Amino acid sequence: MNVAQLQTEILKLKQEKDVCILAHSYVAREICEIADFTGDSYKLSVDASRVKNQNILMCGVRFMAETCKILSPEKTVYLAQPIAGCAMADQMDRETIAQVKEHYPDHTVVAYINTTASLKTICDVCVTSSSAVQIVNKIENKDILFIPDCNLGAYVAAQCPDKNIKLLNGGCPIHACVSVEDVKRAKQQHPDALLLVHPECVPEVCAMADYIGSTSGIMNFAMQSDKKEFIIGTEISIAEHLQYSCPDKDFYILSLKLICPNMKATTLYDVYNCLSGKGGEEILLDAQTITDAKKCIDEMIRLGE
Repeated sequence: MNVAQLQTEILKLKQEKDVCILAHSYVAREICEIADFTGDSYKLSVDASRVKNQNILMCGVRFMAETCKILSPEKTVYLAQPIAGCAMADQMDRETIAQVKEHYPDHTVVAYINTTASLKTICDVCVTSSSAVQIVNKIENKDILFIPDCNLGAYVAAQCPDKNIKLLNGGCPIHACVSVEDVKRAKQQHPDALLLVHPECVPEVCAMADYIGSTSGIMNFAMQSDKKEFIIGTEISIAEHLQYSCPDKDFYILSLKLICPNMKATTLYDVYNCLSGKGGEEILLDAQTITDAKKCIDEMIRLGE
């Protein structure tokens, strides 16, 4: 089957099997085209919790599927490609952070949503890249332990000078590998373009940006801006999606290093095979993990209002 034929078969199967397909913005274009919802990880989880479908198929990475299950425990959640993990989410586990907490007993533990369900069970509040500054500012405690991304944490700390934010050495290895030299090269090649970067990039790169924001924030900024040229400092899929959405504008990749192998692991055939019962993996979490992990997500929702 070619791409169009495969997409048609997928659309038919998802109707027959009452499946809602979620696609993170970093996955391939042909998958986004057949998804019911696209966006960042938290938005997709909320979308999943609001639909009537009994079955949810996540085209992204494991922690995203886990978040869907936490917010919709009564639904059956599948991950299209079982090997699709997240290097950042896997950097810190429950046992490691439990030990760190012993050294900082008075700190509020703020967990980036890019963490495992198990780790979320011992955290106080969850944040997304778009809500982190707002939520940290609203936390009554001055002392914060921010995990796992030290670059996002540094960005939050700069925006929240009244907080005492403790960072650990973790983060997204894809965003973190972009250098000042990459920025200088891109700006030299495209002098009229605005630089839009994700806060998971190192502080030195963020300091050179015209806009710093989440994946959705970057896309919204570019689509709403009256400027015509943009250098995109996040996963290269975003430049492609924006080019489709805004054919009258030009989008340039900041660096070829911005390719996430875990996000690229899911193929259209993976989606088809999962719907056909020949692939994918059902996400199973025990009731206690769901209950405990949901507490920090509920707190995120409360403080994010």
